Amino acid sequence: MGRNWIRALLALLLVGSAVTAGAMGTADSAVEFRDLWVRATVPGQPVAAAYGTIKSGPRLTLLGVSTPAAKRCEIHQMKTEGGVMKMRALKELTLSGGKLLELAPGGLHLMLFDLEKPLPPGATVPLTFTFRRKSGDTFQQTVSAAVRDAEPEHHSQ
Repeated sequence: MGRNWIRALLALLLVGSAVTAGAMGTADSAVEFRDLWVRATVPGQPVAAAYGTIKSGPRLTLLGVSTPAAKRCEIHQMKTEGGVMKMRALKELTLSGGKLLELAPGGLHLMLFDLEKPLPPGATVPLTFTFRRKSGDTFQQTVSAAVRDAEPEHHSQ
């Protein structure tokens, strides 16, 4: 009786751990990040921009991004309206399943505000992305972005 009770308890604990991990929203391996980079800054420069490519298997909504390198990080979009280039913050951004989302200068990108310190070339910046699935649950994925002076060269795949 003693061993069966212990086995049953261990089985319940394992099932409970799996359910808890799913409810908390573990990282989704269906999100792929490519060529993430942050433009280098000089001392006293309070903002930086981050770029790269994101691809998700299922349709997801990007709710936001955070980093310890800045007090605030926002999703931004630049577009020309009436011959004037305008930049605006987006509250969220939909990632279509299987399609690449390009974060690039002059288009969609991330803005890092109130930098903690200058970002020199060769450093890395951790970026934590928060996503929402179609089911409504959320998860986070943290990736490192290289700090560079200029956009990396893209090679055809």
